[in-house]
Amino acid sequence: MAANKAPLIISDKDEMRQWSRFARAQGKTIGLVPTMGYLHEGHLSLIKESQKHAHLTVVSIRKPRSDFLGDIEKLKSIPGGVDVVFHPQNLCDYGSVNLGIRGNQQGDGKTVSCVENNGIGHETWVRVEGLEKGLCGKSRPVFFRGVATVVAKLFNIVEPDVAVFGKKDYQQLRIVQRMLVRDEDALAKSSRNVRLSQQEREKALSINRALLKVKCRAEEKDEVDSKRLEALVISTIDEAGGKVDYAEIVEQQTLEPLLEIKDPCKAVLCVAAWFETSGLSTTSKSAFSIADRVF
Repeated sequence: MAANKAPLIISDKDEMRQWSRFARAQGKTIGLVPTMGYLHEGHLSLIKESQKHAHLTVVSIRKPRSDFLGDIEKLKSIPGGVDVVFHPQNLCDYGSVNLGIRGNQQGDGKTVSCVENNGIGHETWVRVEGLEKGLCGKSRPVFFRGVATVVAKLFNIVEPDVAVFGKKDYQQLRIVQRMLVRDEDALAKSSRNVRLSQQEREKALSINRALLKVKCRAEEKDEVDSKRLEALVISTIDEAGGKVDYAEIVEQQTLEPLLEIKDPCKAVLCVAAWFETSGLSTTSKSAFSIADRVF
């Protein structure tokens, strides 16, 4: 995107996710720079860093639309520009469920911040308990659960390949990093996986290899039959010495099994398999969107 060209502004969560998946289907990588708005030079430096690592950059801004026109002008001044500004009305949407003043708003109609003690915008939280208690957490006991929850929701909506955060709030940075930790070989950290030997870890990574095979089969050969794709997963894991607990392609919202993939953006392959370790059994799980990549 050329400088001085206004970024696309997206407020709808589904539209944002569809934009990301369409871009990735074109072979593009996506960088995300989360902000609260009121952009300054520090934010602009993070955007430039994102440009070094991704083809496209999304900046999220969480503040009233009437207040961020100045931010848009700042973004237009950046060489290379910003591709999308994701500006959701809120991240705690209850859909069509009528909850009165519960959910997103107080009695005066104002959106409740997810970091307030009396906030009822979110009913489900992401917490990094060990890191959230000290420093700022002493005087702001619910602040970091709000940070972790918002960041998790942004990641699930934008689905970035790269996310760029500043170091001004070091505690916040470490909490976000802890949320994303995987081992160097890409196997998820878990109390069960730490018991795997190196040879057994290689077997467990067959899940990722199986998911990648399905992704290629779906994209390159236009395979839409769920049973055939699931069978590919099972055979790959079986060959590595694993025992598949389940391998199912489901609808992303309802988790109902899909016999045929009609909309790749709404189909998710979920896999769990058991691997023997020193006489015990350990399980490894993963999932990916058919239109996306392994995560």
